Amino acid sequence: MIPYFKITTLPLGPLQIQVWGLMVSLGVIGGLLVGLREAVSRGISKERFVDAAAVIVLAALIGGRLGYIFLYDLSVLDEGWFGLVTIWKGGMSSFGGFIGALIGGAVFCRLKRIPLKDIAVPAMFGTTLGYGIGRIGCFLIHDHPGVRSTFWLAVRYPDGPRLDHGLLLSLLGFGIFLSLVLLRRFSRSDPGLRYIWWTLLLYGSFRFWFDFYRAWDLPGSDLRLMILTPAQYGSSVFVLTAVWFLIVWPAWRRWRHPEPSDR
Repeated sequence: MIPYFKITTLPLGPLQIQVWGLMVSLGVIGGLLVGLREAVSRGISKERFVDAAAVIVLAALIGGRLGYIFLYDLSVLDEGWFGLVTIWKGGMSSFGGFIGALIGGAVFCRLKRIPLKDIAVPAMFGTTLGYGIGRIGCFLIHDHPGVRSTFWLAVRYPDGPRLDHGLLLSLLGFGIFLSLVLLRRFSRSDPGLRYIWWTLLLYGSFRFWFDFYRAWDLPGSDLRLMILTPAQYGSSVFVLTAVWFLIVWPAWRRWRHPEPSDR
């Protein structure tokens, strides 16, 4: 098992750097660098991708903050408008961030009249890697403890060994990023927008499963709505969307427009 340790701040002279915010920042930077490299390899100019990435990151931050407030903690609004922007105190919803990023990217491509895949595909590579890095911050501060467990990835919390949801989600992010790399490596043709649907399918499926292992028995445990967490409802939407575009829609098109048989 993993020994328990908690790192919330790092001293830097007279300053105290918040570890969670630091890891999120490193995730954004790492994701941008990987996304930029992928974009350039696809013939997309650095300037165009950087412009798109700025919009996507801003939209993700807005979506993540609003998702957290309205799904998990309305008390943030007690601070007034200032409470909306105090993200350095923590409080972001990954699902809100994903949805914000998708909307931001789609709007950017629409306004600039460029194919969605030109921006979305590099963004998927960057987002999944950045997610894995950022979730390390959740693990280091242990803000998402899981259920009691003797699994080898469990953490020896002071009250006994538990799974750590931040660690599981960090590994999920790295795992999806690796799957995208392998998909690119072994595909005979460019998967295009299937990178997006593949990411939604993997993230939605595993996130739905992992959320059953979030702690139920601690003060401040995550909100449940009819047994499921808000993230599990979002995961269901992700999976259904992916299944539609990966399986149902292609089958429907083949049925409506069958290819002429060889004679």
